Amino acid sequence: MDTKEILKKVRKIEIKTRRLSDHIFSGEYHSSFKGRGMTFSEVREYQYGDDVRAIDWNVTARYGSTHIKVFEEERELTMMLMIDISGSESFGTNIQLKKETITEIAATLAFSAIQNNDKVGLILFTDDIELYIPPGKGKSHVLRIIREMIEYKPKSKNTDIGMALKFLSNIMKKKAIVFVVSDFMDEGYFHNLKIASNKHDLTGIRIYDIMEERLPNIGFVPMVDSETGEEIMVNTSSKKVQKRYNINYKKIVEYYKDSFSKSGAGTIHSRTDESYVKKLLLYFKNK
Repeated sequence: MDTKEILKKVRKIEIKTRRLSDHIFSGEYHSSFKGRGMTFSEVREYQYGDDVRAIDWNVTARYGSTHIKVFEEERELTMMLMIDISGSESFGTNIQLKKETITEIAATLAFSAIQNNDKVGLILFTDDIELYIPPGKGKSHVLRIIREMIEYKPKSKNTDIGMALKFLSNIMKKKAIVFVVSDFMDEGYFHNLKIASNKHDLTGIRIYDIMEERLPNIGFVPMVDSETGEEIMVNTSSKKVQKRYNINYKKIVEYYKDSFSKSGAGTIHSRTDESYVKKLLLYFKNK
């Protein structure tokens, strides 16, 4: 894809997603996340009605009278977009590929953040950290993020969500709003998810295709594993094969649901042929 074509795609996504963020999501984003972060302001003497949990015992002991810590809402928040760019994201059978839906959702969230003068950062991952863009502000910064999501060529096709979450915990010392956007065709990430969600306001957005939910009965079909590159002949008519596929798919989806639920993180499920706009709006309103 040449530079002209990339810029054309960036512009097309900007027009579509910025309209959504300007008129729909910025207000919902603001009400959902603003005021979540609190920063220390000062210490003052205790007054009747103050929350006893805010007592600063060190200062109280030093001065001989009860003092409390005063906090104020942080004026600026940071959003981190964690985007899965492994091989399975290039799958799609209906309106568009999973990675195209992922790019649109990420762009909408990013524009919503900068509408509130917040910072936005990006992590592109496979089974390694492919690209990290530190949080920044402004339209040009968001356009760079969109451009990277469109043109970046991953070095690996595999997935390791746990590794990506560990990287997030290591680099983000301050609380952030984190969206992990993936098909979550992976397991073994619960431990690192729990650590990250204890520190950050974390949401998983699972993007999937209708054809992934159930194996179609179309006879013998040559299939290629998008992450390993292995090609095999699969008899889709076999009830045994269909049952094994359905069990494995449900197992992965349940792992995603259980892991995020037990970690206290939010979840959104959006199929490529569904309106992600409605899914995001409903999530923000109920948050």
